[in-house]
Amino acid sequence: MTVPPALSSDALFTKSKVYMQRALARKDAHDLDEYQLWASLALELLGKSVLAELHPSLVADPQSSDSLFAAAGRVVSTDIKTISAKTLFLRLGNMSARFDKTVADFCNAIAQRRNAELHSGDAPFRAMRLDAWQDRFWHAAEVILSIRSQNLETWLGADQAAAPKALLEHAASARADAVGVRIGNARDAFSRRTSGERTRTLDDLASKTTTHFTDLFEASGDAIWRDACPACTGQAFVTGEQVSEEITDQGADTDWAWETVEQTFSPEEFHCPACELRLRGFAELEVAGLGGEHTEEIERELEYEPEYGND
Repeated sequence: MTVPPALSSDALFTKSKVYMQRALARKDAHDLDEYQLWASLALELLGKSVLAELHPSLVADPQSSDSLFAAAGRVVSTDIKTISAKTLFLRLGNMSARFDKTVADFCNAIAQRRNAELHSGDAPFRAMRLDAWQDRFWHAAEVILSIRSQNLETWLGADQAAAPKALLEHAASARADAVGVRIGNARDAFSRRTSGERTRTLDDLASKTTTHFTDLFEASGDAIWRDACPACTGQAFVTGEQVSEEITDQGADTDWAWETVEQTFSPEEFHCPACELRLRGFAELEVAGLGGEHTEEIERELEYEPEYGND
C-alpha cells in the first residue's frame, strides 16, 4: 500500500528531525522563542509518526473523507488533513503506559502555546523560562521515542560517527534532562504513598537479596548487584555485563586447587522495585550517578591443578 508523505510514518519522523535541528540551531543563536516554536512542531510530528507507524488512519482527520482514502492507500485529493494535537496526545496514551497524564498535559500545553504564538497577538513563548519547559520537553520526546524503540540520540542525529560536537552536547544535555524528570516523577509518586506504606516497602526490599530479583530486568546480564535508588533512596538493583577479570590469588592443598578472581562489570540496566524507577543503557545510568563499574571477588576451583615437583 502506497501512503502519501502527509501520513507516512517515515516522512513524519524525518520531518520531525529536521524541525528539531532547526530548533537547536535557534537555541544556539539564543533565540529561545523560535527554539520552543520549532521544538513544539517537532514534538507533534514525532508523535504522529508513532501513530502512523501503527496505521496511517490513526493520523488522518476522520472528518475528511479524502484523508481517510489516502490512509487506505488511495489518493483522491492532495488536500490531506491530519488529527489535532489534542487528539494525537490522547491516542498516544493508548500506545504506552509511560505516556501518562503528566506527559500528555505538558504536550498539550506546549501545543496550545504554539497555537497562540502563531494565531494570535500573544507571545506566550517569550514568557516561558527555559528551565520551565525544556527538561519536560526532552522527557516527553524520550517517552514518545521509546514507543518507536528509538532514543534521543537517534532523533537528534547524535548516533552518527561524524555528528558535530555541538550536537553531541545537545544530545547529552537532553538525555540528562529526560532522566532527571523521570527520577523526579518516581520520587514524587513514591512520596504520595502513606508513610507506613513507604516504610514497609523499603524494609521488605532491604530484607531481600539479589536472588529474589533474577527476573526483574529486560536485559540478561552477567551479574546483579544492589545500589541505592536516586528517587526513593531504597535498595534497588543493577545488572550488567562482565568486562574483565583478574586472578588475585592462587593456592592448593591436598584436596583441591583454587584461585581468587576479581570480576568487573559494566552497568546496563537499573530497576527499583519500590518506586518502579527503571533506567536502561549506560548513558542513562551514568546521568543518575549509577554508571560506576561494579567489582566482585569470587573463589573458584582451578580446572587444572598446578604441577609440583618439576623444578
